[in-house]
Amino acid sequence: MSEIADTPLELDDIQSGILRPRPSPYAATYLLLRIDDRDAGRKLMGRLSTAVASVGNPSSPAGDTWLSVALTFQGLRALGVPRASLDSFAWEFRQGMAARARALGDTGESSPENWEKPLGTPDVHVVLVAVAPDARRLETALARARQALEELDGVTAIWRQDCHALPTQREPFGFRDGISHPAIEGSGIPGTNSREEPLKAGEFVLGYRDEMGGFPPIPQPEVLGRNGTYVAFRKLHQRVAAFRQYLEVHSSSPEDEELLAAKLMGRWRSGAPLARCPFHDDPELGADPRRNNDFLYRQEDATGYVTPPGSHIRRANPRDASVAGVVRLHRMIRRGTAYGPSLPEGVTEDDGADRGLMFAFIGTHLGRQFEFVQSEWVNSGDFLGLGTVKDPVVGASDGAGTFSIPRRPIPRRLQGLPRFVVTRGGEYGFMPGLRALRWLAELRT
Repeated sequence: MSEIADTPLELDDIQSGILRPRPSPYAATYLLLRIDDRDAGRKLMGRLSTAVASVGNPSSPAGDTWLSVALTFQGLRALGVPRASLDSFAWEFRQGMAARARALGDTGESSPENWEKPLGTPDVHVVLVAVAPDARRLETALARARQALEELDGVTAIWRQDCHALPTQREPFGFRDGISHPAIEGSGIPGTNSREEPLKAGEFVLGYRDEMGGFPPIPQPEVLGRNGTYVAFRKLHQRVAAFRQYLEVHSSSPEDEELLAAKLMGRWRSGAPLARCPFHDDPELGADPRRNNDFLYRQEDATGYVTPPGSHIRRANPRDASVAGVVRLHRMIRRGTAYGPSLPEGVTEDDGADRGLMFAFIGTHLGRQFEFVQSEWVNSGDFLGLGTVKDPVVGASDGAGTFSIPRRPIPRRLQGLPRFVVTRGGEYGFMPGLRALRWLAELRT
């Protein structure tokens, strides 16, 4: 690693989509591209280097409206990146998400053979993500994408997914989304939990010290890897009707149904955390970004009588719980964007519509961040002393799942949890710095 590794974050070279939280409300579009001609692909990289906004200059092209770009391993190959450089990328990235399916819990109906094509195939080379506060400004970002693709016969758009904030600003299961975002040293972007110390920049951007005190392995040459990061894209179909049916069957009243939903998630539907209001929802708290993520567990709820140890948000981010010594090594930036029509309130029969979340998980260590959380925290309960018990909301349950809600004198135990979330596809991407995009454009191999 060169001596410049200890310099401050080079914000003008880091894609805005890496560190900036998405706007709220939001609209977004995912575009997948295939590179059929190497020269055309390189020309695209050059055009994108001026179309993608940086963290340091978010007002160019347009404030909370931006375009991000990621390349798959197959995409880097299609651009003609030298073999020595390809071999320097993380091995999970080189394998691709489809090859990592078993470790991620993508089995059965979530297995790659059932994925929506072309997700998980060698045809996916470039992932473009356009994000904006509304549909009108989203069109501005998409226009930049179209300009970058103009008259490039060797690059083909092969898939598109439009996303949006639901009218309730909630994800399809009905919970307020996009609440938790870590503070990152040197970014100038505040986190959403004032009690969480900022994380080292190297956990999210390559070329800087991480929580271990060293530097994450960086793709070579340094101009290619520095200021980039890895991203795991996931299309997750949500079985909203099945979720509602389960709550209804296992509850004694509408009030009990809402409490049960909160215990499974760890938050009330408004976004208010159980840790702050254990007995009833508080919509005002849920809507307040200064308070709805400002809590810890160790002193306030170490035993899980308020927020069950196996609940979704406690698994995804245990905060300062008993595993706190390693939690910071597994933190990621998570971004979910809803797709598909909302299921009308009160409907418990599936209408056949495809709805769910497009997720992006950002971090410099695919193995100890995204893959570890998926395999050890979401789809196993060993770290909680719960054995094989999975996350009750997003875990790879098979109809025999269980969930325990601590209470005195006898815990409340749920049986027969089905799979509420099905993986419809995914990709591992590398989000280069802006200088790296120009380097890719100028390749002559």
